[in-house]
Amino acid sequence: MRRALGARFLRPPAAALAFLTLLPLGRLELDERDVARGALLFPVVGALVGTAVALVGIGLENTLTPFLAAGVAIAFEALVTGGIHLDGLADASDGLGARTRERALKIMGEGPVGAFGATSLVFDLLLKTGAIAVLLAADDTLVLVAAALALGRAAPLLLAWALPYARSGEGSGRILTDRTPAWSLGGGLALALVLVTALLGLRAVALLTGAAMATLLVAVAARQRLGGVTGDVLGAGIELATTGSLLAAVAT
Repeated sequence: MRRALGARFLRPPAAALAFLTLLPLGRLELDERDVARGALLFPVVGALVGTAVALVGIGLENTLTPFLAAGVAIAFEALVTGGIHLDGLADASDGLGARTRERALKIMGEGPVGAFGATSLVFDLLLKTGAIAVLLAADDTLVLVAAALALGRAAPLLLAWALPYARSGEGSGRILTDRTPAWSLGGGLALALVLVTALLGLRAVALLTGAAMATLLVAVAARQRLGGVTGDVLGAGIELATTGSLLAAVAT
C-alpha cells in the first residue's frame, strides 16, 4: 500500500522530467495523465537543469575562457534535454516563414532544417552562450541561470493555456493544450513566479519581463500563422523565453 502510494506521488515529477529531459527514470511507466499532472513542476525541472548548466559553466570558467565555458554549458543543456526544444525552435521558425497555414504545418512536420530554422538556431545559441558568458562574472550566476531556465519551462504552460492545438491529429503538444487541467497550468505559472521571486527578489521583474516578451512574440506569431500551437511551437517558446530571460539578466 505504501509502495503504491509512493509510486503515485512520484509519477508526476518523473513525468515532468521525462517530458523535458532525457534523464533515465528506470522502469517507471508513465502516461499522458502523469504528464498533465507533472506540468505543474515544469519550472522546477527548469531550475534544476539551469543549476546544472550554471555549475558546468562555473566549473570550466577558470580552465577555459568564459565564452567557451558558456558554450560547453549550453552543449550540456542540449545533451540533457536531447535538443528537443532546439528542434522545436528550428521547425517552428521554418514553418512560420511559410505563406499559408497548411504549408506551415507541413513544413513543421518534415525533418530537414531550412534557412529560417538554421538561422534561428545560430542566433539563439549565440545569444544564450554570450549571455551566460557575461553572467559567469556575476556573484549570483547560479540563481540567475536557474531562474532563467525555470521561466523558460513555464512558457509552454502559458502558451497551452492561451492557445488551442493547431493540428487535427495527435501530438505531444496536445497533452498540454487539451489534457492538462487548468490547475496544473496555472499552478505551474504561479510556481515559476514564486520560485524566481524567491531566488532573485525584485530583480525577478527583469527576467519575468524578458520571458514574457519572448513568449508573447511566439504566441502572436503562432496565432496569426497557425491559429494555435504545436509541439514545435511550445519548444520554441521554451527556447526563446529562456534566451529572453538570460538577456534580461545581463541587462540588469
